Amino acid sequence: MKHYTPLAWMMATAIAGTSMTACSLDSYEPEKPFTTCPVGKTSLVAYGLCPTETREVGTEPGALFTGDDIEWFNVATRELRFRDTIEPLRSQIPLLSGIDFYLGGEYLFTGGATLVGLVCSQVFDDLVLCCGTADGHTAPDDEHYYLYDCYPCIPQFINDERVKANRQRRSAQWQAFLKYLDAEGKLRR
Repeated sequence: MKHYTPLAWMMATAIAGTSMTACSLDSYEPEKPFTTCPVGKTSLVAYGLCPTETREVGTEPGALFTGDDIEWFNVATRELRFRDTIEPLRSQIPLLSGIDFYLGGEYLFTGGATLVGLVCSQVFDDLVLCCGTADGHTAPDDEHYYLYDCYPCIPQFINDERVKANRQRRSAQWQAFLKYLDAEGKLRR
């Protein structure tokens, strides 16, 4: 009889567990097939960080632009075209200011970016948002913006080890940026 007591308890536990599971299966609905991303709409926001600007503690910088302000981005030329409604970035923050990109509320580019113009004589080995065209004009052009890996964007600097390392470090974030723009229908190839 002692041999059957533990067996009886195991059987009673198994039957009770099975009946509880069976009761919970009455309201079971099969999972719907995955068709779209269940996460809400992701947004892109870029904030300008002026090195000489003073702000109260706890206040955030103003948004320079959002994903809605972007008309398109050309992968080949790296041109970032804004809608006509956006105020020129140089009037919002001075050249050589930092820009932090956020995608879906998360910080996007490690190290941020720097706003530069073709009049800048400083060398940058990381991401820059350059205003102007490299077609012989030296004055900043408020209609043309380029998101480059370095500045100046010439082979001597593009092939520099630091630029390559920085490009590699942010490759996942760059792909997320391109994926976002592609999903929004703003990517040109």
